[in-house]
Parts: sequence; structure tokens; C-alpha cells
Amino acid sequence: MNKFAKRIIPCLDVKDGRVVKGTNFVGLKDAGDPVEIAKRYNDEGADELCFLDITASHEERDTIVHIVEKVAKTLFIPLTVGGGIRSIDDISRLLNAGCDKISLNSAAIKNPSLVEQAANKFGSSCVVVAIDAKKTKNSHNVFINGGRINSGLDAYLWAKKVAQLGAGEILLTSMDSDGTKAGFDIELTSKISSLVSVPVIASGGAGSMEHILDVFRCGADAALAASIFHYKEIEIKALKEYLSANGISVRV
Repeated sequence: MNKFAKRIIPCLDVKDGRVVKGTNFVGLKDAGDPVEIAKRYNDEGADELCFLDITASHEERDTIVHIVEKVAKTLFIPLTVGGGIRSIDDISRLLNAGCDKISLNSAAIKNPSLVEQAANKFGSSCVVVAIDAKKTKNSHNVFINGGRINSGLDAYLWAKKVAQLGAGEILLTSMDSDGTKAGFDIELTSKISSLVSVPVIASGGAGSMEHILDVFRCGADAALAASIFHYKEIEIKALKEYLSANGISVRV
């Protein structure tokens, strides 16, 4: 997939209607209002935006639909929403509220046919499957429910399966690297990128411009990060200039 421009995707983890950030999936701190932050990223040159409703349950679904409606009005870039999406109806509501793609994680594991149904109904380009992977003795396993439960599935086999089922993209998070700012899991990202023909969005561990350059060089099609953008440690414009100077094709 290297001939296409690489994408920079800020991620907003949303809890109770606010953007939060933690390390290794715990210790959450408030990082601001999702509508304001989304508008800022739109203006700063992000290629896409990702919203993860990290505590989504059926009762809270209305909160995120309401926020998506407000955010979609301020955005001119694609918006992906994930968290607690369990049915074709959930997907319809979010797409109707103004998001461009939905991300399935726990629901895809519990009901793999949902990936296929969603791809058939809305098109593969609307369907992202999120894989939260954690190192085990011999491989990487997929974790669900916000990283709390080991599904027992091998991340590499699962990535191949969801691509076959019709996922248009894979959002791959290394739980070992998440929030550490010590760099992406290059081994995991590189291996999954080589196993599937669909784009892979690398997530977990971005702490510097070099980290993002490294993950693009290992085969990722997009890089997703949260805190380095929220707290303005790295400006998107400067990042794109740096990547371009290092031979990576980006949208300027």
C-alpha cells in the first residue's frame, strides 16, 4: 500500500462526553471537550479523526451519537467512531449522525458475521476492525472490553480473518506500547501489514516524530496518536514537513 500518502490520525478517547488519556489503558485524565479538540485538529491539518467511546454501553450510546452530530458539523475530514458498537442498527445510527467509518472491536470477536454484514450493507470502506494486541509467550493475543479480557485469539490469524470478512482497514493497537511514548511495536505492525492487503493504522506508543517515521517505514499506512497531539508536544504541520523531508509521502 506504499504508493498512497500516509495518514496522520489523532485519536480522541471519549468517556462520559469528555476526551481522556491514560497509559496502558488505565489511569485516565481529562484532556478536554471533544468538539473543540476535533475542530482544532481539522484546522491543523490532520488527515482523519478517530473517536473511541471507551466506556460505551447501550445506555451511553446516545451521548456519543449526540457528540458525533456536533463534531461532524465542524469537520471536513473523515471521522471514525468506535466503542460499544454491537449491531447493524448501531452502525446505521452513527453513520447517519455524520461519521464516515465505524470501528468494531469486541463485537467483531463475539460475532464475526457482523463484519461481513456491515461490509455488505455499508461497504468495506466504512468498516474498520480494531485489534488490541498484547504480547504473550509465543505470539500476540487479542484483548477485548477496553483491554480487560484476553480473547485467546492470535492477533495475526485474527487480522487475516477480518480482512477476509470484508474489513476495509485494521486499527492495530499495541497494548504493551499504549501511552508509553516509547515507540510503536514495530514487530507487530510490520508482520500484520505484510499479512493483509488492507491498510493498517498503527496505534500505541507514539512519542516522537522519529517513532512515526519508523512505523511508516515498516509498512503502516496510517499512524494514530493521542497525547502527543492533545498536549501539543508535536504539531501536525511540523510532523508532515519532517516526514516529507524523510521521503514519506503525506498530504500537505
